[in-house]
Amino acid sequence: MPVMAHVIHSDIFSRNAKRTTHILDMDQILYILPRGLAIGILISAPMGPIGMLVIQRTLSKGRWPAFFTGIGAALSDLAYCLLTGLGISFITDFIETHQFGLQILGGLVLAAFGIYLFRKNPTRALKPSSEPSSNNYVTDTITGFLLTFSNPLILFFIIGLFARFNFILPEYGTHHYIIGYAMIFAGALLWWYMVTTLVNLLRRRFNVRSLWLINRIIGGVLILMAVVGVFMAIRTHYFA
Repeated sequence: MPVMAHVIHSDIFSRNAKRTTHILDMDQILYILPRGLAIGILISAPMGPIGMLVIQRTLSKGRWPAFFTGIGAALSDLAYCLLTGLGISFITDFIETHQFGLQILGGLVLAAFGIYLFRKNPTRALKPSSEPSSNNYVTDTITGFLLTFSNPLILFFIIGLFARFNFILPEYGTHHYIIGYAMIFAGALLWWYMVTTLVNLLRRRFNVRSLWLINRIIGGVLILMAVVGVFMAIRTHYFA
C-alpha cells in the first residue's frame, strides 16, 4: 500500500507539474505576442526612404504594388531581427568595423533610387499596359527588400527595441521565438497595409502634375539624404 500510494502521489505531482509548465508556457506566449507585434510596427513606422517609396508607388502604380514593396521591407526587417537575435555582439562589432563602407554603400543605393524617381515619368505608370506583367510584384518586393536592407544601421534600433520589450530572454524556447518573429513580420505587414490603404484613399485627389511633383520631391529628398549621408560618413571617417 505505501508503494501504491507513492506511485499515485508521484503521478499526481507529475500531472500538476505538466499543468503548471503548460500555464507558464502560455503566459510566455501571451507575453511575446503583443511585443513582437509592437516591434514589427515600430521598426516599419519611421518614414524613411522605404516609406516614401511606398507612398510614391501607391500614388503612381496603385495599392498592391506598394504593399508588395512593403512586404519586401518587412522581409528585410525580419532578416535583421533574426540576425540581431542570433548574434547581437557579432553584428554590432561588424557594423562598427565596417561602418564607413556600409554608409557609403547605403548612400549610393539611396542616390540610385532618388535619380530613378526624379527622372521617372509618372504618367507612364498611370497608363494601362497591354501586356501582362506577372513579375511586377516580384520586382516591387525585391526593390523594397534591397532598399531596406541597404541600411544595416537599423540593427541598433532593433537592438534597442529588443532590450526595451525584453524580447530576448533565457527562459524562452525555440517555439517562443518562432511565434515572436512571426508576430514581428505580421506587425510590419499590418503597418504597410494601413499605410497603403490610407494613401490609396487619398489617391484620387492627386492629378498627373501632382504625381510628377511628388516624384521630383521624393527623388530630390532621397538624393539629398544620400549626399548628406556620404558627406557625414567621409567627415566622420577622415576628420573626426
